[in-house]
Amino acid sequence: MKLFVDNLTNVDFSYLHPQRGLVGESWLVQLELDGSLNDQGMICDFGIVKKAVKDWFDTYIDHTLVVPTGMSRLSYRQAGGYTEVEWLYPDGQALSCNAPEQAIALVGVPDITEATLADWCHEQLLQLFPQQVEGLKISFKPEAIDGAFYHYSHGLQQHDGNCQRIAHGHRSRIEIFLDGERDSVLEDIWAKRFRDIYIGTESHLIAREEGMHHYRYQAPQGDFRLSLPERYCYLMDTETTVELIACHLAAQIKQEFPDDEVTVRAFEGVAKGAIATA
Repeated sequence: MKLFVDNLTNVDFSYLHPQRGLVGESWLVQLELDGSLNDQGMICDFGIVKKAVKDWFDTYIDHTLVVPTGMSRLSYRQAGGYTEVEWLYPDGQALSCNAPEQAIALVGVPDITEATLADWCHEQLLQLFPQQVEGLKISFKPEAIDGAFYHYSHGLQQHDGNCQRIAHGHRSRIEIFLDGERDSVLEDIWAKRFRDIYIGTESHLIAREEGMHHYRYQAPQGDFRLSLPERYCYLMDTETTVELIACHLAAQIKQEFPDDEVTVRAFEGVAKGAIATA
């Protein structure tokens, strides 16, 4: 017998890619359980399955920076409740992140893909379930998006929850309307502009030197630091909530099209986001 749960939850995180660098991602979680039936005629109650798996992902993957410890040009260390990661882009420029240890997931694989991360999660998740659960299959699936989308990373200093972590991210669609008509050309332009971008807040930028951006802030979970090449950064003069990103995009597009009503639907991961009009 097998029990399945499609789209059990989704995880929003960033990870290090061997060429692209810091990549924001959003994946839907698919689950299958193998096992025998209990006295109630169940392998496991759906409520228990959903809560246990979602809680595990919320603790260990969601809103973290996922680092494949087997990738080349990488070094890391843990001390005093903090994790520090340093990695070199193929051209020799550096990315570094120092954050409370719960904000960085060190994963013992050479690279992050849907398959490698699922394999790493498998054994840890199997331990969550009762004895009659004999096997487990976990898989990840990107949202099917018909149109433009981009991968972005950010951190929200003023957020009380895990969004405060300086390098977490999302894979997000974008929809732009001029006078009520959707404009796919503008959507493609902004999606390319924001491809694999770090959207930073100017007040968090503590130094700008030799083509690098250095960010730092204090939040409830601790001290957060991130450095990466300027060419992968986009600055805003506000926090980078999806509401403020939508407002910012609407205002920028309005400057190009002053005679049109501009509406932006900016997504933050899967099936959620904000609408702004200018």
